[in-house]
Amino acid sequence: MEQGAIKRAGPGRPRVRPDRLGGDKGYSSRTVRCYLHRRGIGAVIPTKSDQRRNPRFDRAAYRERNQAERLINRLKHCRAIATRYDKLDVRYHAMLTLAAILIWL
Repeated sequence: MEQGAIKRAGPGRPRVRPDRLGGDKGYSSRTVRCYLHRRGIGAVIPTKSDQRRNPRFDRAAYRERNQAERLINRLKHCRAIATRYDKLDVRYHAMLTLAAILIWL
């Protein structure tokens, strides 16, 4: 979580602190939530069944996360992306672009 960076639209350093962070129930520990709270990052993480309910859980933002996961699942149907045969970043990015175009068509 320390190394994530968000590129800015214009010039300048990338932001290191996002507005919100989404995750599944595996990241619903007290340690992760306290860390995010200390850094001022909102958590979009559902609670486990053995934990207290979070009244501030944003269900709409969690659904957007699900759409992104389904897209990644569809991209991984391409064998070269799922196994990462191409070791160079440029070639791997080109394969991702081609797979995204095929999904879009």
